[in-house]
Amino acid sequence: MEQSRKEPVYPPPQAIHHELRNAENSAGHVMAKLHSMREINPHLAILDVGAGSGTISVTLAKAITDGHVTAIDLNPEILPRARAIAEISGINNIEFQQGDAYKLPFADETFDITYCHQMLTHLKAPQDALREMLRVTKPRGIVAAREGDLETECVWPELPGVLKFHKFAADMMSAAGGTPIGGRQLLPWALKAGVKRDQITVSYGTWSFSTPREKETWAQAMAERVRGGRLREGGLKSGLTTENDLEEMATDWEKWAQRDDASLAMMQGEVLIQK
Repeated sequence: MEQSRKEPVYPPPQAIHHELRNAENSAGHVMAKLHSMREINPHLAILDVGAGSGTISVTLAKAITDGHVTAIDLNPEILPRARAIAEISGINNIEFQQGDAYKLPFADETFDITYCHQMLTHLKAPQDALREMLRVTKPRGIVAAREGDLETECVWPELPGVLKFHKFAADMMSAAGGTPIGGRQLLPWALKAGVKRDQITVSYGTWSFSTPREKETWAQAMAERVRGGRLREGGLKSGLTTENDLEEMATDWEKWAQRDDASLAMMQGEVLIQK
């Protein structure tokens, strides 16, 4: 009797470019600390808040084969994709569940490392989420965050539709209650959460996209987001963009990806909080 095959679980358009991320390129400020903590305790417990497709979560789990990663996201629709990525990667020491960063469904002092990436910048009260992350972290554990800063994005060539997209994305983030300059605000957010300054280590990294695969993945995701889905609907409903502008954005991203001289980079703010 032929065994039934599982249908592949594809990422939604807004998550395609997220899957370029892994622990090495998006949590480097955490990895050195993780390795030293693992030497003392190989059974580390990690929480990834706002995990999305789970590519970072899965690579964190690979780094602690004797430990365990719990990954949560507010959107339950992304969780099947995250579970599929873990299964394809052969990772078993991980679980995914729905959860709210403002009210984490875990007891106090549960995790050795609590981590988030590109999550706080979307929140109206990021300091409250950081305070909640601190609550579920063990004494002498760490809370880590990494957030982008849209105003530091540099792109070449500066095609008109690409520049329009940059402004549109920032305006949409602000309209939804987030901030497009979250990366530079991680330190003040941590201080507002009640953390003492000497507990916080601040650093900065970058994202960059320049290889043909990176450019194609990024451009495809941006084009699909403005041709369909919540970003398009929200922009039109709010009056922040028009049908013509959206099509210009999508077309110019596709042109950008085909250019040999094209590249894109953005600064990323990072903090490590020692509890």
